[in-house]
Parts: sequence; C-alpha cells; structure tokens
Amino acid sequence: MGAPSVAPAPGDTGAGGALSARARALSPSPTMAFDARAKALRAQGRDLVNLTAGEPDFDTVAQAAEAAVAAIRGGFTRYTEAVGVRSLREAVAAKLRRENGIAYDPDEIAVTTGAKFALYASMQVLCDPGDEVLVPAPYWVSYPEQAKLAGAVPVFVPTEEADGFVVRAALVRRCITPRTKLLVLNSPCNPTGAVIPPAELAAIGEVVLAHPRLFVLSDEIYEKMVYDGAQPGSIAALDPELRRRTVTINGFSKAFAMTGWRLGYTAADRPVARAIAGFLSQTTSNVTSVAQRAAEAALNGTEAAVAAMVAEFAKRRRYVLDRFAAMPGVRLRPPGGAFYVFPNVSAVLGGRSPAGHPLPDVDAFALRLMEEGGLATVPGSGFGTAEHVRVSYAASLAELQTGLDRFEAFVRAIS
Repeated sequence: MGAPSVAPAPGDTGAGGALSARARALSPSPTMAFDARAKALRAQGRDLVNLTAGEPDFDTVAQAAEAAVAAIRGGFTRYTEAVGVRSLREAVAAKLRRENGIAYDPDEIAVTTGAKFALYASMQVLCDPGDEVLVPAPYWVSYPEQAKLAGAVPVFVPTEEADGFVVRAALVRRCITPRTKLLVLNSPCNPTGAVIPPAELAAIGEVVLAHPRLFVLSDEIYEKMVYDGAQPGSIAALDPELRRRTVTINGFSKAFAMTGWRLGYTAADRPVARAIAGFLSQTTSNVTSVAQRAAEAALNGTEAAVAAMVAEFAKRRRYVLDRFAAMPGVRLRPPGGAFYVFPNVSAVLGGRSPAGHPLPDVDAFALRLMEEGGLATVPGSGFGTAEHVRVSYAASLAELQTGLDRFEAFVRAIS
C-alpha cells in the first residue's frame, strides 16, 4: 500500500512513449500528492483534518496586499526586468545587510517565481552532468529531484535523529568526492525543523573552504520561524570566499504568508548572478509585476504581523510537542525551527490499522491514517526516511487538537 498515485503524463504510453529520460526519472512530490488526495476526500464530503500543508494559515501581511492593489490601480502591470525591478532588489539587498550581515549589490540579486525556482535556476547554472550535489537527509523533497533535472547526482549526507537531525561538518566532509560540486543547506530544515548551530555552521564553512570546487546553496526560507533560542545563520556572512561560493536563497512565502504570490530570490556573486539572470530571461522572464510591488512593501514595512505569526507558531509547537510526548509508539525530537514536527512511528509499523489493513511502511501508515483516521500527514519516504511522518502545525489550535486526537486514536488502535 503506497502513496496516492499520480496520473501518467499526457502522451505516456506506459513504456515511456515520447517522454525524455529526464521526465521519466522524475519523482512527483509526495507532499503535493497527499495534499491533493486530502483535498479530494474533503470534496467528497469526508471529515478530514489536513496537516500536510507547508504554508502559513495566516492572511498575507496587510502592507503587501495593499501595495498590490495600488500597483493594479496605478497600471503597474507590464513586463519588468527579468531579475525584478531595481527597487525590489535594493530592498532585498538592504534586508540581507541588515538581518544576515551579507553585502550584495542589487545587480547580484534575482527575483524568482518562488524560492523553489530560485533553487532550480541555481542548480541549472552551477551543475554539469555527473556533478554530485550533497543533500543532507532528511531533506525537502525537491532538492534531489532538482539535482537530477540538472543532470547532477544527489548524494545524501545522513544526519542522526538522536542529534536532532543537525547537519555536522564531519558528515559533510565524509561525503565529498572529486565530483562534488554543490552542498545544499536548509536551516531551519523542512521536514525536521533542525537548525544548524553557529559553531557547526562555521565548521561546515571550513570544510567548504578546503574544497575549492565546492559551492553552497543556502536555503533560508524558514529563517524567521525559530524557537527556544535557536540561531540560524547565513554561511555567506562568515567569510568573503564563502560569500563568493554561496547562493543565498530566500523568499516571501513563509515569513509574510505569501505562498500563492510565488516570490523568491537568489543572492550570489556577480558571475553566478549574471548566469541566473540569463537563465531567467530564457525561462520565466519576470515575476508578476504586481507581486513585486507587494514584496517590496513587505520588506520595507513593519514586521509586527510577522512577529505575531511566529509567536502563534511557537504556541502551537508547544501544544504539538506536549501531545506527541504522551502518545504510545511515537518518538519525537523537538524541532528548533520551521512549522513542522517529524515524529518517528517505527514502533507501530508492521502492525495492522484499526480496519485491519497491514502497515508495512510509513506510506501505508500515512495512507491509512488519512483514509481511516481522518488525518492527512506526509510520509517520510519522500524526505529520505522510512520511519517518520511530517505533521505541519500551520493550522489552528482547534484543528491541531482534532488532528492529534485522531493521530493518537489511530496509533492506540494499531494491533
């Protein structure tokens, strides 16, 4: 019993048809698949709590929404530069200096259609076929797939649950070969919530500096969602040579509740920035003009709404941790950031669901939890682990209470 199936692409004959090898090798996103299945069940009238989503359940910050309306009314609806309007890139550069301690010129910044495309564009311009991309595991589902789309080979850097899934310099060093080109860092991490401590980030930086061919993609999209004193940092701020060999990636989806606006950005040394600009000019062209005005207002406005949202996430996190601590057959390391927990359910795998279906793996567990238990989560298989599920707490406390009641009832009923 596996994850919800994804329909074949148009034109696929079942034997590959006219599809490229690259398309045939691509794995669909399990987060999207389980979210789609949950929405389909809801559309059928099923009572379902959906905790799959990787998006804040808050309205977009007011200053961004108001700026977008003003842009439409003011006729700001035409093409812009492929990398985004200069005033937005200046606002991004100011943010990076102020909050991250990294100095970038606006010409070294490119605004992209979401942070996901920022990652994709970066891999496309940095990787050649056969290059190896180091991806700490567990990982966000798109990192290895995007590496493959660039013709590169994802190499997984294992982290330890007992160590809070923190990426360690020694683990990175062990995985480097003469073909290693890129190291992906995601702190705070999706799905684990792990935050790389400052001293460890510096040690990773030393490893990178010892290998002149190695570049870093630093995905900092969850930087503002941190708890219990966790301190995420930007590796590009540690050393001028690290700045030269790092693409810093961020966006507006999480901090400003702007997931549907599709806004991300890259900040990179000039030669890499030029290559990304050329890539954007031949692929997406510019991000929606109206969305750019919204992003600029988000960066230049007050962060009171951001702080309130993070405070609410902290409250939900505490509730979720307390609930899981009381559940039988579940083990959970408290995450330092993001808005997910990643409980280990290996103790209940191999049993049978309340309806008597076998639960040989986490895919079956997550599917039966959704179909029988009325709670949608995401199995860890898509994130590189066979023992965990990802649960988002980007939901109201009422939804979390109902959802975790269902999670607990399900695991208690497994035979």
